[in-house]
This record gives sequence, C-alpha cells and structure tokens, in this order.
Amino acid sequence: MTLPDSAYTQLTDDLRICRLLNGMWQVGGGHGRVDRAAAIRDMLAYHERGYTTWDLADHYGPAEDLIGQFRRQLAREHGVAEVDSHSQALTKWVPRPGPMTRQVVEDAMQVSWQRMNVDRIDLMQFHWWDYRDNRYLDALKHMADIRDSGKIRHLALTNFDTEHVRIITENGIKLASNQVQFSIIDRRPLAKMIPYCQQYGISLLTYGTFCGGLLSARYLDQPEPGQATLNTASLRKYKNMIDVWGGWDLFQALLRVLKTIAEKHSVSIANVAVRYILDQPAVAGVIVGARLGISQHRDDNARVFTFALDDQDLDAIHTITDQSQDLMRRIGDCGDEYRRQMR
Repeated sequence: MTLPDSAYTQLTDDLRICRLLNGMWQVGGGHGRVDRAAAIRDMLAYHERGYTTWDLADHYGPAEDLIGQFRRQLAREHGVAEVDSHSQALTKWVPRPGPMTRQVVEDAMQVSWQRMNVDRIDLMQFHWWDYRDNRYLDALKHMADIRDSGKIRHLALTNFDTEHVRIITENGIKLASNQVQFSIIDRRPLAKMIPYCQQYGISLLTYGTFCGGLLSARYLDQPEPGQATLNTASLRKYKNMIDVWGGWDLFQALLRVLKTIAEKHSVSIANVAVRYILDQPAVAGVIVGARLGISQHRDDNARVFTFALDDQDLDAIHTITDQSQDLMRRIGDCGDEYRRQMR
C-alpha cells in the first residue's frame, strides 16, 4: 500500500515530510541486533512505499551511518535528485553540558554531515540535559548561525519543556519543531506545549505514540506483563508510564474502547492510537520506531490515512482518559521525565 497525498505535510515552507516518520532509535541498542545489509534493504523498501522521512540522532548507534549508506544506495538506483528531493533525514545533537564554543558546535555538525553523506542537514534537533547550565543558549545561537550559512536547513528541539522553548524563542532563535512524547496515555503536550507552539508557529514531532507497542491488540485481555516479558527498552519504558497513568486495569479498559473504534473503521488499535495524535493541534508527524531488518508494519501503518475519528469515537476515548492520573502533576511538562524522577 503506497501512502496517499494526505500522508505528507509541510513542516516548513521548504521542507515537506511524511507524517509517519521512520524512527531509528531502535538501531541504538536494546531492541535486538542490527544487520546493516538487511537494514539498508528495509530502508529502501520504506522509501519505495512512500515513507520518506527518517528521524535519527548522533547517539542512536549507527543511525547516521545507515542514512549515509542508504543515500548512496538510493543515488545509485534512482539518481542523486531522488535523494535530495524525496528523502528527508532529521537528526539530533545531544551533547554533554559544558562549554559551547563555535568550534565545539561546528565540530559536532561536521561529524553528522560526514556520517550522513549530506552537504546540508534538513533538520537538526537539539537536546540539553541540564537546564541549570544555560550554555544551551550558546549552542543554539551558534547552530542558528550555521543554519543561516546554509549548512543546516532548519533548527529544532527535542524534549524541551514549554518554559525553555519560551526562553529560546525570546532569545531570537527561530525553531521549526520540538520533539516530545505524546500518546493517548501521555497527553501532557495539550496542557502547555501545544498552546505555546500554536502561538509561535512551532510544530510538534511526537514519539511514544504506540507506547512501545503496548497500544495494540497483542496486549488486549492479557495479564499484566512482568519485567521478564518486557523484552525491549521501549516496552519497559512505556509500561512504567502506564503504571503512573492509571495501571493495567484502566489500560485494559482503554484497549477495549480502542478495539471497538478500530472495528468500526476496519483498522487496527494502533491505527486509532496514531490517528488520535495526528489530529491534535500543532502535530506535524508521529515517529514510528522501525526495527530495520527485523520486523515491519508498513501496510498496517498506512491505514492511518484511510479513516477519521468522529465525535463519538473521541467521547469514548475521553471517558477512559478522564479517569487517569494527571501526568503533568506526577511527571512534569514535556521532557521532564529525562531530568527528574517521577514524583
């Protein structure tokens, strides 16, 4: 199934992306061994089906190198124009907090340019671990200068909270997007992030929308899994999130509601979970983890663009979510789970 035109959006005036982005975090460890040759074959298959946008990072193991290999292979098969016009690679820089001189920043960008086999990065997303060290502003100002020189097309953030997005924009740094966790379970972006992003023209790219695969028929009417059966880093992470949200019994009630909606539209539970997030304000795309060379769900994921949720569907979902814990109070704003313990 090839993706329809509705599967694409303008992240910016000059950057068109697929609204289902291929997330490459799973090649970084904790999700099984990566066979590079099989991964490249899988990447080409994603591209041929219309999944043209890749989300990666400097610390996702060989992700940037795989993009470089993929681009070279795609150029051999279809020409350089196909690579430059119809494939988008959005990477991240996640430095250790410390001095952020122009040279430090340029050296980091150079590594990504070389690994990815690009002259210009489509979107460089920046993460900073410690807000107490405000040298993140130095880094972003240097990155903005590099962007203005043409070596980065657009600048973005990943896992910044609303307060620090505000500080960055008030320092005159233009942002295309912020990448945040967002799902039917974790709806924190609705509280503060989305209103701010709407006001300042910043898009959201979201991850965790499947809760690592837990938001699927596989876990419907199943006993609560123990740590031994949660065999990926993502499953363990999002099971912890469900525990804080409301626990396994409430999660089962949500899955039953999602199954009813899915059957009504002849789609899957996972499709409903993604459609719900794609329809939220400011959301440009949902990042779907790609277990390259191991498994794929391209046909099922494409069904996200075959239906729309109606008011009855949304009311049924909110009947369950209204019973859950306030994750803004329990965890904090977007990204705070990476900077403090749940309380």
